[in-house]
Amino acid sequence: MIRLHNMRPRPGSTHRVKRLGCGESSGHGKTSGKGHKGQKARSGGSIRLGFEGGQMPLIRRLPKRGFNNAAFHKNYAVVNLTDLASFKEGTVVNEQMLREAKLLRGNGAGLKILGDGELKHALTIEADKISTSAREKIEKAGGSVTLRQKAVQGPRRDAAETPAPETEATDGEPKAKASAKTASKKKSATKTAAKKKPRKS
Repeated sequence: MIRLHNMRPRPGSTHRVKRLGCGESSGHGKTSGKGHKGQKARSGGSIRLGFEGGQMPLIRRLPKRGFNNAAFHKNYAVVNLTDLASFKEGTVVNEQMLREAKLLRGNGAGLKILGDGELKHALTIEADKISTSAREKIEKAGGSVTLRQKAVQGPRRDAAETPAPETEATDGEPKAKASAKTASKKKSATKTAAKKKPRKS
């Protein structure tokens, strides 16, 4: 019967470590199974995943279809309740304080609180997002959560909704037509004046 003191791995499931670089008599040859020269034979020489020697890789040759939300995805800086337990009771915890405490690194779209761990004292949390379990634990400990409000842009006014510019009527005609008539009258007056002007001999 198998007990804890006599448990052994299944025969054949474990192998001895392959010792390399021990010379030709070691059984692995002078090149240690890496062959002669080339990039793969060098120390630290490796080829990245998907690289095909410079030709167009398969992942780029295949057609892509459908919508991908990766360009619009937002990555939030995540903090669990276990990290917040180090703050004193009544502290207002926000993103700036967490960065000063070196609990947040890098740039993110905002701060998100997750509910891993327990909170035994009341804290005031200011974040962009929070999980349901984290909110329940914070409120159970007597704390409160404030979600930061993002700037909301006002609704755009369509061209159809924008009121047309008012035109003042002159003698029962719109302003635009009246201005066009006055301009044509001025042109005709200048032409007649140029005709009447006597020529110099």
